[in-house]
Amino acid sequence: MSYVIDAVEAVQNGKCSYCKFLSANDTGKTGAHQSGIYVSKPAVPILFDEPGVRGTNKDKFVEIKWMDGTTTSNRFIYYGQGTRNEYRITRFGRGFPYLKPEYIGSLFVLVEGQDGSYSAFLFDDDEDIQDFLNSLGISPTETNDLILLKDHPKKMTFDELLAFVSDYTDFPSAKTMSEKAWELVKKTNPRMHDPDEEVLALFDTEYKLYRAIEEKIYKPKILAGFHSVDDFEALAAQLMNRRKSRAGKSLENHLEQIFRSENLRFDTQVVTEENKTSDFMFPSSAAYHDPHFDSDKIIALGAKTTCKDRWRQVLNEANRVRDKRKFLCTLQQGVSATQLAEMDYEKLTLVVPKKYISDYPSEWQEKIWSLDRFISYVKETEKE
Repeated sequence: MSYVIDAVEAVQNGKCSYCKFLSANDTGKTGAHQSGIYVSKPAVPILFDEPGVRGTNKDKFVEIKWMDGTTTSNRFIYYGQGTRNEYRITRFGRGFPYLKPEYIGSLFVLVEGQDGSYSAFLFDDDEDIQDFLNSLGISPTETNDLILLKDHPKKMTFDELLAFVSDYTDFPSAKTMSEKAWELVKKTNPRMHDPDEEVLALFDTEYKLYRAIEEKIYKPKILAGFHSVDDFEALAAQLMNRRKSRAGKSLENHLEQIFRSENLRFDTQVVTEENKTSDFMFPSSAAYHDPHFDSDKIIALGAKTTCKDRWRQVLNEANRVRDKRKFLCTLQQGVSATQLAEMDYEKLTLVVPKKYISDYPSEWQEKIWSLDRFISYVKETEKE
């Protein structure tokens, strides 16, 4: 049973909302002494009216109603004594199902209602995660923070956004969007040359651009009203389908720009056996289909924003690629040790932005590659 609609309605009607991908630290899988769900400092308003003061602890006891109807008696706590300076949600109770290691990478949503009550949701399925984020116009890079709805001023951070969208009466192509995001990122961060930082900045900037254009195009239609419920549903479906389609290509486009800036040789959307498609093939499609080209020098990379369920889709996309040469780049912030063991058995290596590696179980972190490490590996393979 999906609770996406219930969660979206709760956020839209609530006083304050927060979401994050559960990390290994949240479930106790890192071996650290902390316990409970870590909440980032920018999201303090979901817990307390005022931030904690260093040198002291503070807490607050609440009841949280979960999507399945169960209730937990929790403690919001700020640890400010000694070397600690962090906020957590603790005391979920013995037997609580959703903080087990298998839920690493699931999306946790906490909503404070207008009456001060709390409700929570957990999404463990890629489709539900994407539907929730798309419904509220949230990028995966904007999680572990308060959920700010579209009219919040934080959503507009670049003056260039307004200038860009003023010229459009329809949506530009995904390629155009990614190119403009690259232009804005390089203009606002000219010294940024770290691929792991670049991919997150590009994804976030393109998302902001898209939302600005979406607001410009759809707002007049919404304000004009609807003649029937069918008309309203048709526009809503169009909006959601466009968001899903755009999100599906965004990561691929940004990776392509980064790879080109690094002067890598590759082709995109390479058709392989049984008419299957690999997102990226290094050094080329021609090399892959040349039976005389050394298969040890061929690298296949898939790109998926989230991968809790979808990672298996890349396993048989390139049969010529030998063991340990299949990679999957994702913005997924953590998956369980069990899933990582399955990936390792299938000879698949995850590539994630460097800052996200710590969200994964500690015993697997060395086997997860940063984007910078992957690029260096491709360059070395080209030299062989």
